Amino acid sequence: MADLHDLTALEQGELVRRRTVSPLELTEHYLERADRIDSGVDTVGAFVTLTPELARERAATLADRPADAGPLYGVPTAIKDLNLTAGVRTTFGSAAFADFVPEASDGVTLSLEAAGLVSLGKTNTPEFGSPCYTEPDVAPPAVTPWDRTRTAGGSSGGAAAAVAAGLVPLAQGSDGGGSIRIPASCCGLVGLKPTRGRISGHPMYGDPVGLATAGPIARTVADAAAMLDVLAGRRVGDPAWAPPPSESFLAASRRDPGRLRIGRFITPVITDTAVDPACVTAWEDASRLLESLGHDVEDVPVPLPREAVPVFETCWAVLTALSVVPPEKEHLLRPLTRWLSERGRAVSAPDFGLAIGAMRRYAAAALTALAPYDAVLTPTLATPPVKVGAMRDDADPAADFEAQKDFTPWTSAWNVTGMPAVSLPLHWTSGGLPVGVMLAARPAEEELLISLAAQVEQAAPWADRKAPGW
Repeated sequence: MADLHDLTALEQGELVRRRTVSPLELTEHYLERADRIDSGVDTVGAFVTLTPELARERAATLADRPADAGPLYGVPTAIKDLNLTAGVRTTFGSAAFADFVPEASDGVTLSLEAAGLVSLGKTNTPEFGSPCYTEPDVAPPAVTPWDRTRTAGGSSGGAAAAVAAGLVPLAQGSDGGGSIRIPASCCGLVGLKPTRGRISGHPMYGDPVGLATAGPIARTVADAAAMLDVLAGRRVGDPAWAPPPSESFLAASRRDPGRLRIGRFITPVITDTAVDPACVTAWEDASRLLESLGHDVEDVPVPLPREAVPVFETCWAVLTALSVVPPEKEHLLRPLTRWLSERGRAVSAPDFGLAIGAMRRYAAAALTALAPYDAVLTPTLATPPVKVGAMRDDADPAADFEAQKDFTPWTSAWNVTGMPAVSLPLHWTSGGLPVGVMLAARPAEEELLISLAAQVEQAAPWADRKAPGW
């Protein structure tokens, strides 16, 4: 008989619905695993803060399942340490906020709670979610359970490490330049960045550029779709929102996508870097798989010019500078954060406005060029997960930033355009490291993207692959 953590999130939710397992039993099962696996010298670095008593109290209140409860009711999860959680320490991955406890929860946390999920605590993230590796001062590095000497990626590295190690069945992440899809690729998972405006930024609305969004990380496409159903929707006060889907995203995962026209490219977007042969193989294999499923796959030019890169970097630096830190704690910031903040503060208000306008024009041109295609295929990353510390360079933050660009030369393109994108774990190296491939779709077409991803998963299943120590 399978252990509870072998089951998908939806299968666990079905056990709760049938009253075969209680939310408290599920919670206890995962708390035991988190305590045993995410501690000591062999930690995967999944959690910054575990909240076992709060989780038990929460699970106990869910014993009587309402008739209209959703499919994830009673299922354990975790919340990224960038998201506000009332009464629970939220560090933003920074020693400058090591003791910060919010008084209110944000929209993501409230949505998870309203759907009856149980948070076990806060997942690891780098300082303010900026780097694509998760090595903060407030917690051990987040590592991929497939090789604990290698990064889980970032900035949702803790969330991906938790799911890949079987510490929660699914988790929420956030993505401003690839921060859901990067760790999904490093950890052999499904990572879905929704379209711009799909998920509310309530109440902080801290990204005036529109690059970042929350989204799900899961072992299967259906689990990710079910979590997107939980997170999606507008709140009063949202500056913009995506149109509602025609049906649930979970239903879309059970629908045939039809014959699609799929563009593909492999030339890096934001930098000149070599692409590891394993990533090339994964992309080529995915192309052949899509063709075998009846889709038309054709090469397309890179949709964003290299001139867009400094514009994106200007916006990224300003967003980092918007992280308000008390002056007496600025010395606690990481060198990379200080370097980016200094770059951001050097940008005048008019220049920032011009950068936002330029980025939107680049996005519009890319969307126009890709409009004939139902989906776009690229690698997720330029290499399999690298060793912990390989990109981090405290002595030279500029070199650190360039190393991150070399690792992630495609992901940020879809943050610029606002398109939904998903990383799928379709390949493993001969040494057992996961390698993701990425599919993107037109804005607000998550339903099509999810149905295509689910079709790919059915043709080349991955959920039975378990990391060492599972």
